[in-house]
Amino acid sequence: RDARIIVTGCAAQIAPQSFADMPEVDVVLGNREKLRAESFAKIAATSPADETQVDAAAVMVSDIMAETVARPSAVTGLGGRMRAVVQVQNGCDHRCTFCTIPFGRGRSRSVPAADVIAQVRQVVESGYSEVVLTGVDMTAYGADFAQPMRLGDLVWQILEQVPELPRLRLSSIDSVEVDPALFEAVATHPRLMPHLHLSLQAGDDMILKRMKRRHARQDAIALCAALRARRP
Repeated sequence: RDARIIVTGCAAQIAPQSFADMPEVDVVLGNREKLRAESFAKIAATSPADETQVDAAAVMVSDIMAETVARPSAVTGLGGRMRAVVQVQNGCDHRCTFCTIPFGRGRSRSVPAADVIAQVRQVVESGYSEVVLTGVDMTAYGADFAQPMRLGDLVWQILEQVPELPRLRLSSIDSVEVDPALFEAVATHPRLMPHLHLSLQAGDDMILKRMKRRHARQDAIALCAALRARRP
């Protein structure tokens, strides 16, 4: 009876008032606020029976474009003790025709390599045998650093500095942004799983152009062919 209904995520970030207007919704949390303990402390401090307090705290959504830090957050509840998900990047600086993600997640920002490695080491010590790296635009990793680095650099650092990790896997990547170090890691390293989820969206060059995607059909085909030639 005293349960709260909290709406969060990209839809809540982009159109908070549409959810706040629903009588069954108590709180709308933005994508910045949902990662902050003080947001939940504020919610817990209000009483469901106190309509004045609940209304005052109903919308807790700030400007996501002002967020400049990617906060480390390892997800360890998937697949028992086998697989953990580690976020290395958030947000996106591209503006594809169809996509509203940048307005829900903000600008591209990367988790520092040292923090990523510490998370990977922690989940391995907890008993996980596989780590999946994830992000909104993961191949943009490191471009926002004062000393830029690439996703391939991070992958090699993880593999070299956490040798006790049995398996490393990548989630969705942009085929046209695969850097040489990442290509070499996928092609040669036995602990990096040779399975790629490529964000293709379409297979027709005109459609891709109208969508403002950054690759052509042949770019994706060439990447797959090159990787299969190196690691059948």
